[in-house]
Amino acid sequence: MTDDMEDLNQTYPGAGNFTFGDSEALCNDLLALVRAGEKTATCERLSEFEADPAARPKVGRCDIAMNWDGTPALVIRTVRVDEVAFKDVTEEMALAEGENDDLAGWRRDHEAYFTRNGGFDENMMLLFEHFELVEDLADR
Repeated sequence: MTDDMEDLNQTYPGAGNFTFGDSEALCNDLLALVRAGEKTATCERLSEFEADPAARPKVGRCDIAMNWDGTPALVIRTVRVDEVAFKDVTEEMALAEGENDDLAGWRRDHEAYFTRNGGFDENMMLLFEHFELVEDLADR
């Protein structure tokens, strides 16, 4: 474990680590959106948390978003968690992800993402997390 990670684990006890997206380019784009204040939410298939319930976001907990290379990038704090079917995601929720200009674009891009990562079903349940940026680790 690096000194930076040890310091972060002391500063943010109980924080989990995760990576946005499924490619380096997407990860970089999503981190930039968080830094710009445009991305304040993210979602994942609810079933992804069945094997490791501790990885499930919890309101009030800080987590560390990693760069694609595994180094720490940002610290976020979960402010709300919703379970919602893909087909029931609202425009407000979609826009909070900061990636698209409308719900139709969010649905198109997320259907492609979920298809690439295990399959898509409009009835699948998502864990939708709203968060705030606590610390940008770029200058650490």
